[in-house]
Amino acid sequence: DCCSEPNKLYDVEEIKDLPAEAVMASAGCGNPTAIGELASGETVVDFGSGGGIDCFIAAKAVGPEGKVIGVDMTEDMVNLARTNAAKLGMSNVEFHLAEMEHTPIADGSVDVIISNCVINLAPDKGEVFREAFRILKPGGRAYISDMLLVKDLPEEAKADRKNWVMCLSGAERKDVYLGRMRDAGFVDTQVLEDKPWDGPESWASDVHSMNIRAYKPV
Repeated sequence: DCCSEPNKLYDVEEIKDLPAEAVMASAGCGNPTAIGELASGETVVDFGSGGGIDCFIAAKAVGPEGKVIGVDMTEDMVNLARTNAAKLGMSNVEFHLAEMEHTPIADGSVDVIISNCVINLAPDKGEVFREAFRILKPGGRAYISDMLLVKDLPEEAKADRKNWVMCLSGAERKDVYLGRMRDAGFVDTQVLEDKPWDGPESWASDVHSMNIRAYKPV
C-alpha cells in the first residue's frame, strides 16, 4: 500500500457504488479527481490506473459525453479494472496495458491527466511528464497526487526494499520534481495540498504527500 487507506482519501459518496475490488486495490496518496474540477464531456487519462478507482470517479464527472482512459503497466491490474468497469456498466471508460512513458494516445487529444501516487515509481520522471504534455490539448491540465521530499532521504532509507513498496524510495525532492514538470513544458505549476507523511522513521517528516496542478500552455 503506497500511501493511505481509500476511506481516508475519498468522500463516501464517491466510492459507495464502486466494486469493493476497485476500492481495495487503491494504493493512492491523494484524490486527484477531487482537485481536478472535471467537466462534462472532457477526456481524462489516468497514469497508473490500478484497479480503476480514480477512473470510475472521473467517468461519473465527465458523463456519457466524456471519456476516461486508464493506463497501467500491470496486466493483472488492467484486467481487474476492466472487470470492475463491466460490473459498473460504464461505457465511457477504457483501460490500456502500457507504460505511462509510452501510451497509445494521440498527440493533443486529452483535456486532463490525473495520476495518484505512481509517478514516484518511474525511473525517468521527466519522460512521464513529457508524455503527459504530448497527449494534452493546449490549455489542458494535469492533476497529480504523489509522494515528494522536502529534503533527500538517507541512503539506507533509499536502499530499503520496503520503502520502494511504500512509494518512498523513488520519491524526489519537491523542487526537482516540479522542475521536471516545467522542463517538460508545463506552466502555472502549483502545489495545492501538502501533508507530511505519518511514519515512525526519523526522516518521515521529510516525506510529504502533495497534490499538484499544472497546465499546458494554450
